[in-house]
Amino acid sequence: MFGLFKKKSEKEILLEKYKKLTEEAYKLSHYDRKKSDQKTKEADEILQKINALEE
Repeated sequence: MFGLFKKKSEKEILLEKYKKLTEEAYKLSHYDRKKSDQKTKEADEILQKINALEE
């Protein structure tokens, strides 16, 4: 409750986007491999940004 108005860090925002994209890629992998690969690529780019922030 006390963290209700706490602003999320850039890393937290990127982690949420990464999680969302990997879930979408998994769902798409069942019927559209090309779109799944595209979402996976986007997720990998976000993961690289997260790693860059940690360094």
